[in-house]
Amino acid sequence: MGKISTFHLDFEQSLDDYIKDEYPDVVDYRILSSSLDARKANRGKRPRYQYRIEMISSGEIFTPFSEKFVDLGSLPQKPIIIGAGPAGLFCALRFVEYGIPCTVIERGSRAHERMKHIAKFWRYGEFNPEDNVCYGEGGAGLFSDGKLITRVKSPYVQYVMNKFVDFGAPPETAWTSNPHLGSNKIRGLISSITDYIKSKGCDVHYNTKVSELVIKNESVVGVKTSDNRIWNSEHVVLATGHSASDIYSQLKESNISMEQKSFAVGVRVEHKRKLIDKIQYGDFSLNSSLGAARYRLSYEDQTSHKGTYSFCMCPGGYVLSSGTDYDGLVVNGMSNYARNAPWSNAALVVSVEKGVDFDSDKILAGLDFQRSIEKQAFNLSSEFASGKEVPAQTIKDFLDDKTPVQELPKSSCPSKTFSQNLKKVFPDFISNHLHKALSEFEKNMPGFVSEGGLLLAPETRTSAPLTISRDKVSLESVSHSGLFPCGEGAGYAGGITSAAVDGVKVAMSIIKATKSYEIPV
Repeated sequence: MGKISTFHLDFEQSLDDYIKDEYPDVVDYRILSSSLDARKANRGKRPRYQYRIEMISSGEIFTPFSEKFVDLGSLPQKPIIIGAGPAGLFCALRFVEYGIPCTVIERGSRAHERMKHIAKFWRYGEFNPEDNVCYGEGGAGLFSDGKLITRVKSPYVQYVMNKFVDFGAPPETAWTSNPHLGSNKIRGLISSITDYIKSKGCDVHYNTKVSELVIKNESVVGVKTSDNRIWNSEHVVLATGHSASDIYSQLKESNISMEQKSFAVGVRVEHKRKLIDKIQYGDFSLNSSLGAARYRLSYEDQTSHKGTYSFCMCPGGYVLSSGTDYDGLVVNGMSNYARNAPWSNAALVVSVEKGVDFDSDKILAGLDFQRSIEKQAFNLSSEFASGKEVPAQTIKDFLDDKTPVQELPKSSCPSKTFSQNLKKVFPDFISNHLHKALSEFEKNMPGFVSEGGLLLAPETRTSAPLTISRDKVSLESVSHSGLFPCGEGAGYAGGITSAAVDGVKVAMSIIKATKSYEIPV
């Protein structure tokens, strides 16, 4: 093991030169972590990087990152994984690393085929209920900026980062504090992971929708697909993502144990990227080496104790229409790896509390709450546009409660926008809390409430409205053996990385139980 050192450098200072000058005996080094601190750049303080570096001298070697895997052999029945998003694919990847092939069933198509359907939706409004921004290989994460930020504390986080690098991500993905692949790069990576697990004996079935779980004596023993095929397995991993509402209804009918979960609802706020860069970086904003600026905002109303906060910030990105129903509109954000689009956007969302803001006696009430907002947005779009355009309003008009202007600022949204009073989209408490928070955010980021700032609605799919109950140790459903709820849709993740980590955890739990294999620490 080499020497590990932590230090700060000016953002324009060469790391190579610093190490040569300060550590002349070092023959090689590798970055363990790096993060940019530009919090006071708008007040003239120069941004700087914090590095954690491992360095070796002559005769030393680096500490190995990679794990050693044991081929444990296949199971009597291949585990079935429902969903080919990050949770499902990393679950399958972990299985094959231990010599266990599995079956992955995905309702949508491969990433490159999904793009064709999505392009038709954005441009012409031709919606495909099985191939859209949320369904298909890669799941919703394929079109949500490719951010790998997570607050999850798990030894598998670094494993996930390293695997992305193994499959073609830029090397800095393994060490950057806020890694970002971009939607353009993550598509190829996800397809590479799929190709790899197929080469290791996994069956991957696209355009195949699971219509119900096969249950005997409160045990899940397989699945039934929409073409009436039965697939048998003693281990069914449910990794369907947070938008598969039909699955929730089927689970309710089968008496699978679930609990309501709080979530958040709001808007996408979009500005010109140059404005956000100037607000955040000040005089340093013209330095291209800093990249597009990020921000994080939060405000708690002291009366209601509700939080309003920014979420999934996409510097240099786009706002996308990303619904999963014919008669519902949803927005989300994404950016490509270069983050060089002329706009920057983020979700601004208000906490929606279970048992307070929706009926506590109805298990699917949170889902109904989301759906009612999405349907209202669609109805307004159908009345005032063609049904595919997204309702939007300038920040100033929203705050001043003015009749929306007909000529909106140009937006990144490929589905286009139409002018609308967004208070018609939301329940009053959402609009009121957004109003208060935007006024506070202007104090934190002067210029945020600008003439060109635009609100697009609605952002409703921040997380699943339910948790599918599972045992804390085995990760198996508490009501039905053989079922393993996994990832965002099950309520145990909130993004690409945490979903992938949860997929690994579920695979390791099954491996430990079936192979009596002690999980390495």
